[in-house]
Formats: sequence, C-alpha cells, structure tokens
Amino acid sequence: MEATAERKENKMGSRPVKPLLLSMALPMILSMGVQALYNVVDSIFVSQLNEAALTAVSLAFPVQNLMIAVAVGTGVGINSLLSRKLGEKDFESANRTAVNGIFIGAVSYVVFALLGVLFSRTFFEMQLKDEQILAYGVDYLWVVMVFSVGLFMQIIWERLLQATGKMVCHMFAQVAGAVTNIILDPILIFGVPALGIPRMEVLGAAIATVTGQILGMTLAIIFNLTLNKEIRLSFRRFRPNGEIIKGIYSVGLPSIVMQAIGSVMTFGMNKILLMFSTTAAAVFGAYFKLQSFIVMPVLGLNNAALPVVAYNYGARRPDRMKETIRTSVIWAVCLMLLGVLAFQLLPELMLSWFQASEDMLSVGVPALRIISLSFLVAGISIVLSGSFQALGNGVLSLLMSLCRQLIVILPLAYLFAKYFGLTAVWLAFPIAEIVSLLMGITFFRKMYREKIAPLEKEIQNGEEPA
Repeated sequence: MEATAERKENKMGSRPVKPLLLSMALPMILSMGVQALYNVVDSIFVSQLNEAALTAVSLAFPVQNLMIAVAVGTGVGINSLLSRKLGEKDFESANRTAVNGIFIGAVSYVVFALLGVLFSRTFFEMQLKDEQILAYGVDYLWVVMVFSVGLFMQIIWERLLQATGKMVCHMFAQVAGAVTNIILDPILIFGVPALGIPRMEVLGAAIATVTGQILGMTLAIIFNLTLNKEIRLSFRRFRPNGEIIKGIYSVGLPSIVMQAIGSVMTFGMNKILLMFSTTAAAVFGAYFKLQSFIVMPVLGLNNAALPVVAYNYGARRPDRMKETIRTSVIWAVCLMLLGVLAFQLLPELMLSWFQASEDMLSVGVPALRIISLSFLVAGISIVLSGSFQALGNGVLSLLMSLCRQLIVILPLAYLFAKYFGLTAVWLAFPIAEIVSLLMGITFFRKMYREKIAPLEKEIQNGEEPA
C-alpha cells in the first residue's frame, strides 16, 4: 500500500516545475561537473608524462565516446519509455522496460569487450605510425574497452534512478566513481614504490578509469534494489521482449547514432589536424576535456528535464511540459555564457593544466577562443534536442546532430584547412552550431503543432489531464 501511494504521488506530476527541476537538476549538474573534472584530471596527469601520452589518450577518445554513446543512448530510450509508462500509471510495463533495458546494456558491453580484444591496435595503426603514441594508445584503449562493464551498467542502472526522480542517488553513484578515478590516477600512473605499486603510466590511467566505473555501477545497483520503490526488478523466467526493446530503441537508437556521430566527427577532425601536427590533435583533445566542464552540466540539466517532460506528456499536462522546456532553455543559456567568458578570458591558464608547450599554446589559445563562440547557441539546441527525445521523436535530435557534426563541421573544417590554414579550421564549430539551432527551432514548431497543441485543445474542451 505504501509503494502504491508513493507511485500515485510521483513528484514529476505534482510538484511546482521550477523547484522540481532545480531539485532534480542540481544533483545531475553536480555529478556531471565531477564527471567532467575527472575527465580533465585524467588528461592532466597523463600530460605530465609527455605530449605523446596526451595525444594517445586524445586519439582514443572517439572509441570511448562511441561506448558512451551506446550506453547513454540506450539509457535515454529506457528513461523516456519508463517515465512515460509511470506517467500513464502502467507499472507492469515500467518494470518490464527496466529489466529489458538492463539486458540490452549487458549485451552492448559484451560486443565492445570483444571489439577491444580484436581491434584496439588496428584502430591506432589506422591513424599514425608513431611507436610511442601507438604503444600508449593500445594499452589505454584495450583496458577501457575490455573492462567497460562498469561504464555500461553504471549508466543503465543510473537511468533507472533518474527516470523515477531519484537524483540524489544517481549523483552519489556517479560522484563516487569519479572521485575514485581521481584518487587512483596519480597513484597508478606514477606509482608508489613504498607501497609496492609500480609506475604504469597510461595503462594506470585506464585502470583508474574502469575501477571508478565499476564502483559507480555497484552503488547504482544497490540504490535501485534497496531504495527505488517505483519499479520492481525480477529476472526470474526472463525472456527478452521485442516490443519493449523496440520501444527503447525507437528513442534510444537515434540518440546512440546522434552521439556516435560525435565519434565519427572527432576521428575525422583528428585526421584533418594530423595533417598539420600531432600537437594540433593534442589541442583538440584538450579542448574536448575542457569543454566538458561547460557542456556536461548543461547535459545534466537536460537529463533532469527529460523525464519531467516525458512524464507529463504521458500524464497529458502540456502546461508543465512547456514550463519545463522554457525554464531549461533559460538555465542552459546562462551556464553556457559562463563557459564563453572562461574560454575567452582564460585560455592560457586552461592549457597550462596540460603542460602546454609554446607550440601548443600558439595553436590552442585561438582554438579555444574561436570554438567557444559556439556555446552562445549550443545550450538552446541541447534542450530542444532533449525535448524531442522526451516526446518520443529522437529522429529529430539525430537529424540536428547529423547536420551539425558531419554535414557542416567536417566538410568546412577540411576546406578551411586546405585553403586558409589551421586557425580557420576552428570556425567550423560556431558555424555548425548556428545551423543546428535553426533546425532545432524549426523542428520544435513541428513537434508543438503535432503533440503539445492537441493536448492543450483537449484541456480547453474540458477534458481533465491524467
């Protein structure tokens, strides 16, 4: 009876939107901020070895990003479907959605572990022949792929907490994993001879990363099994349900492809930048770590808004949907403006964290200042894209990402590199973000007419929301 009462009073359908969004977003922003911190710290420690180590980790990023894309995209699909089922009070379907989501997350891990065993070295040999970078890169990539069970399962189990509004638990699991990685990084990279811990260099960074992920996974599982009363997980006589898996991937697959496009873009940009120097590729890797300080908190805000929009869509509450989207856009823009100021005023300081040489500074300072101009509009695009996913139409998000990262950025970057030089390459980023925003506004108008306006009309005609 207690669990039933708790289900009926789900805060995503009853609490005022701004306090609700703030209470859900702050833990997410904090946890994503810590996640960004440990990404940066990872590279800061590695860069103290030499620039080759930083370049190796930077070149491995597209594959790491691909794994994250599959895990997060699957989680977005689970989150969207689960939140809608809870909003509709269909608790049996919500339970089956959670169990099937865990199953496909485990299958995804097995696939990437096998790819890591078979193709880690091949991936680096496709990009360059430098033996030191190659050795560092293979060590790092092999470990983070073969032992990526923590990455996949942490994200999937955290999305179950997120879909039911358990943001503090979600935050704690993510922060614990990130802090563990930060602590282990210097210990395993440089070694502690007095404790018998050898110097493992880039391999140590990889081990620290997967250890933190496995701890985060463990905590997320414990929180779900002990504190998440809105879903009931049972694997007894489990059989994969094709209809549920299809429902998850109808939203999740476009999100996976959308984020995987980022891996393709990063790989392509690295190839373009290696035409100039390995230092240019190292700068690009450093930028991606630094921009995560700004973008990941906005993604945390977006992840908090997504289940609220999805829940109220299922509950037929267009007023709450609109207020959530509007508030998220305002807050996202404010966060992004802080990022623009930081990148414009402090690029030398930021690059100095990576032991930047004079050559790296000469390439990196203009790069950070030019690319950060894209932040001015990126926050709006992120929120609009998340809204499309929450409303069950992730294809629109996919089209925005496809246009921005493949159709605009890579061709422009190549043309600028060929005709105008390295500094001009970075202009491709703000241009692509403007194109993406224009698409997002167009798509939102379409979604409003098709999904939100009909609900408003029903309420005007006297039909009560669920």
